[in-house]
Amino acid sequence: MLVVGFDTATPAVSVALHDGERVVSEASAADGRRHGELLTPMIAQVLSDAGASRADLTAVAVGVGPGPYTGLRVGVVTARVLGAVLGIPVHGVCSLDVIAADVPRGREFLVATDARRKEVYWARYDDAGVRVEGPAVGSAASIPGAAGLAVAGSGGQLYRAAFGAVTGPAYPDARTLCALAVGARDGRAAVPLLAAEPLYLRRPDAREPGPPKKVTPS
Repeated sequence: MLVVGFDTATPAVSVALHDGERVVSEASAADGRRHGELLTPMIAQVLSDAGASRADLTAVAVGVGPGPYTGLRVGVVTARVLGAVLGIPVHGVCSLDVIAADVPRGREFLVATDARRKEVYWARYDDAGVRVEGPAVGSAASIPGAAGLAVAGSGGQLYRAAFGAVTGPAYPDARTLCALAVGARDGRAAVPLLAAEPLYLRRPDAREPGPPKKVTPS
């Protein structure tokens, strides 16, 4: 088994290679404007570092968001193309679940990432790390009970006054993504595997122009 996993749902681009037992190589970078430039070379890098080729891959795992349109689309489309070309399965995982998996257990918590427009993408997790609400999008102040809950993800750092203690990572880690995908496939991880479809939660800012307006003579 050789699974490549990557997430582009946040400003961070994270890629890892997992052999079914452990991560064998990884790469990451934080540049929210260069997802398209960074992802493919980073996939090539982790394969090369492990002495593997694309032909050795048996599955692809991809973070499906929620996240901003452009960056998220880069990761999902790349995963789907790899799966189609190589004839291997593509497993989607909610990017908020990836962050949540790296949060210490024992208390209920939130994961919130930057959704721009002064909003966050968020989900609520129980004390065992199981998602019980979300994903959703809205202002940090609108999340019920947020002020009393610990929060992971970059949204907690951006809107500290709206939450309890800041905990866990700011961005999804592809090492965790791979482990979750492998564990879910084997029945060892409590996260659902999703279709490789992006969780946008709202319409993209860029839209196709409508038909030209009629001009009436004055």
